[in-house]
Amino acid sequence: MRALCWHGKHDIRCDTVPDPGIEDGRDAILKVTSCAICGSDLHLFDGVMPGMEHGDVMGHEFMGEVVEVGRDNKALKVGDRVVVPFTISCGECEQCRRGNFSVCERSNRNKKLADKAFGHSTAGLYGYTHLTGGYPGGQAEYVRVPYADCGPLKIPEGLSDEQVLFLGDIFPTGWQAAVACDIEPEDTVCVWGAGPVGQFAIRSALLLGARQVIAIDRVPERLAMAAAGGAITIDFDEEPVLERLAELTGGKGPQKCIDAVGMEAHATRSLDSIVDRAKQAVMLETDRPHVLREMIMACRPAGILSVPGVYGGFVDKIPMGALMNKGLTLRTGQTHVPRWTEDLLRRIRDGQIDPSFVITHSAGLEDGPGLYKTFRDKEDGCIKVVLKP
Repeated sequence: MRALCWHGKHDIRCDTVPDPGIEDGRDAILKVTSCAICGSDLHLFDGVMPGMEHGDVMGHEFMGEVVEVGRDNKALKVGDRVVVPFTISCGECEQCRRGNFSVCERSNRNKKLADKAFGHSTAGLYGYTHLTGGYPGGQAEYVRVPYADCGPLKIPEGLSDEQVLFLGDIFPTGWQAAVACDIEPEDTVCVWGAGPVGQFAIRSALLLGARQVIAIDRVPERLAMAAAGGAITIDFDEEPVLERLAELTGGKGPQKCIDAVGMEAHATRSLDSIVDRAKQAVMLETDRPHVLREMIMACRPAGILSVPGVYGGFVDKIPMGALMNKGLTLRTGQTHVPRWTEDLLRRIRDGQIDPSFVITHSAGLEDGPGLYKTFRDKEDGCIKVVLKP
């Protein structure tokens, strides 16, 4: 089969690789009908996440048709159309029983390695480094789905791939980020980063009843999409963020803040950006935490900071004094996708939201390597890429 494979920094290739097969009775094999390039994939493309090996199949945002089912899998049958969560969960361990699917205790095949990196292992992830299990990803014609009787969401007739594909990652990620904010009717929610996750965080915050949502970015197409979704926008290349936030909140700051950027933040108006890049170059830190710093300083006392943006290692110069003395709450984590998908599918069916709004580019799998660069460089108005194997 064909698949997009990692061969080093900025080197993604459309290769021919062996077809996957059933390895466990709970498995299923999926014929992929749609997959997407996620912002998290760019961390691998840019070589800032450790644990990748030559030939690893990329991609954790995919859906398709079940073509084979393991003997112990009673939840799926051949012909079912499903969206697969990017987090692999067994459904049986203590964390899964609590609904904490992204920290499943069983699904990471490289648990000892992850224990060393994170203190305790997280769940396995598709197409996302050997720290998270080294599972082949879904930017391919076929994919093996382990624990396929837990997690995959059956899709009813009448909904297109484009409407439901993002239930596997960015829609529930944006939703969980907003839910973590405990939004109240008078709240101002500020979202740093108007990429795909940020776009869903904006719309989720409004669906959850925020009075005002503010989006911070510098890419015109992203800011326009955020405004179309109901956000007030700040172009951080053109306006001082903290001063503008003060103006929009009567000097008090937003009650809730969401970091939808993560480890590769830019800050063209700040010395932070230059210093962080220098520290990365000499390995004094691995991630650029400008957004974290800015959120801590901007947030109203007793507010909440929600961090769906991916971080992979170490950061420096975090204003812990401000975080502690202002009484801020910090909530983070990979998304517990199955916790949210039934409700979000209902909202799509009810017409509350059509997630396809975020798609700007659609192409064949063979065009994937070039579109990684287009997406990373934000060229051609690219916000979200969908691939059709």
